[in-house]
Amino acid sequence: MELPVYDRSGNQVGTLTVDPADFGGRINKQLLHDVVVMYHANRRQGTVKTKNRAEVAGSGRKLYRQKGTGLARVGDRRTGKRVGGGMTHAKRPRDFYYRLPKKAVRAATRMAFLSKILDDEIVIIDSLVFEEPKTREMVAILQALGLAEQSVLIAPRAYDELLWKSARNIERVGVLPATDLNAWALLRYKRLLITQEAFEFFRDRSRQQLGLVAAGEASSA
Repeated sequence: MELPVYDRSGNQVGTLTVDPADFGGRINKQLLHDVVVMYHANRRQGTVKTKNRAEVAGSGRKLYRQKGTGLARVGDRRTGKRVGGGMTHAKRPRDFYYRLPKKAVRAATRMAFLSKILDDEIVIIDSLVFEEPKTREMVAILQALGLAEQSVLIAPRAYDELLWKSARNIERVGVLPATDLNAWALLRYKRLLITQEAFEFFRDRSRQQLGLVAAGEASSA
């Protein structure tokens, strides 16, 4: 399949030939779900804490005798059944971090990238170089490419401070280098704006992971 390549003005300046097999050729929705849940779990702080009946203030003495009053039996005022008492199943700080196998995480990243291609949610630009931080110029580029008013992930080849500063104040726009792309970031945004250099880098790395090319061939491509 052929993907168009645009310039900063939104004009098509070329095409890229893409083979879905370079990214695994298939999409496993369950794996994508599992990996996204993993990323969400690893972002949790896990610092929540509530008091149980041993930690709240109050006497441990029964409020009144158990029999002879005509009322239901009752314990002390710290029981979880009373206002101001402790939590029955008190929450404790915990670490939610866990990690799926590295090959599964890499496969999910390739699948998320492939889904952007198959769903026509990827836009390839020939270059995204800024001489100085210019948010207005970044907004103009997004408008020219038809990406305004949409959530967009911008993926250059490597970290670019000027590009990041130009896009950081735009609502629903994120910047992430191609070296750091992951399934959660790709699926979090509706559209993907990627430079031609970054696309070719990601494709070569994907082919290397799949064993389609040797490491030396991928680096020299």
